[in-house]
Amino acid sequence: MTHNDIERTTAGGPPRLAEKEFQVFQKYIEGQIGIKMPPAKRVMLESRLLKRLRVLGIGSFGEYLEIVFDPASAQTELVHMIDAVTTNKTDFFRENEHFRYLSSILLPERLRIDEWGRDNMLKVWSCASSSGEEVYSLAMTLEEFARNNSPYTYRILGTDISTRMLERCRAAVYPAERIEPVPESLRKRYLLRSKDRTAGLVKIRPELRSRVQFHRVNLMDGDFGIRDTFQIIFCRNVIIYFDRERQVQLMHKLHAQLAPGGYLFLGHSETLAGMDVPFRTVAPTVYRKE
Repeated sequence: MTHNDIERTTAGGPPRLAEKEFQVFQKYIEGQIGIKMPPAKRVMLESRLLKRLRVLGIGSFGEYLEIVFDPASAQTELVHMIDAVTTNKTDFFRENEHFRYLSSILLPERLRIDEWGRDNMLKVWSCASSSGEEVYSLAMTLEEFARNNSPYTYRILGTDISTRMLERCRAAVYPAERIEPVPESLRKRYLLRSKDRTAGLVKIRPELRSRVQFHRVNLMDGDFGIRDTFQIIFCRNVIIYFDRERQVQLMHKLHAQLAPGGYLFLGHSETLAGMDVPFRTVAPTVYRKE
């Protein structure tokens, strides 16, 4: 694919993202990863991709498009582009009402009626794990419940489209200021402070990390490559970036990954209202598979 008709650079300054170039990126990003890229995001996209141009040592967005569409480099560069354009806003115990619902209502109720399966193994999937705070918040919540409810146990799968974020998940190291939302009792039990106190870092304890696996998944793929089914899926603050058609497609795919009677958690600003998907509401932004 060539883009000779597209503006390549701006004399005397950094390259600018021309309208035709933006439209090409817009269509490509939405097709590959489902993220809407309206005109209002043009400046943001230009700023983020400009960093990638510098890394590659190229001087125009037209040259970058040639790399993106070159069959020899397309798949590799898509990974880098995803890292550049995806938003990774997250916190420990973000939207904490979900974690309270888990620990005080859902987990006790499911345990009481023996709905974990023969191996008492609860399987949970955080399908947009970002830098790991949601996954480790889940792990702390489930571990606290397990401490008092033997022989219940659990596994968590964390996935994300960004390889850069998955590296941070696996490292499980966070600036000390990031743990402010974590209750003091959980900090003492599940976090390790750096031996170098001036570094201001904490790390998730290995016994908690051992309960978690991380893999790269593009939620737009037809087959996630995941053969497990889960009793709980967290898909929070994800579908707000997709159009309605892709939202419905994803909800059907997540429905198929849930065990019978499994639970789906969405973000506080997301809803299944108006979608023809087989879930019923059991709490605000919490749905059960029918």
